[in-house]
Amino acid sequence: MRQYKYRAVVSLDGAPFSTRSRGYPSGTHAVMIRCSNPAAPAGHRYFPAAIYRPDDQPLAPGEAGVVVTIEVADDEASAFLGPGQRVTLWNGHEIGHGVISRRVFFTTAP
Repeated sequence: MRQYKYRAVVSLDGAPFSTRSRGYPSGTHAVMIRCSNPAAPAGHRYFPAAIYRPDDQPLAPGEAGVVVTIEVADDEASAFLGPGQRVTLWNGHEIGHGVISRRVFFTTAP
């Protein structure tokens, strides 16, 4: 299985009183990425992801325009994710959105 890394700009929705108000630590695996296939926009896919900030600060609700690295370990990721692709951040419900700016790197997972 290949591991893909993408650079993206994301914004998190404001936190309702019932959600985590402290945010998500850099490197979190608590968030999934939801996106559509550019070849078949009606088909959505969820990818488990690790999301990192360059400054290692947590992603906080209400933040906008945060540059992150998204790691996805899935052989089909490249069919769904690429420059310009819009994504939704998901943790049981929609918590934010963003746009992929570029693919950074990929490896073959052990």
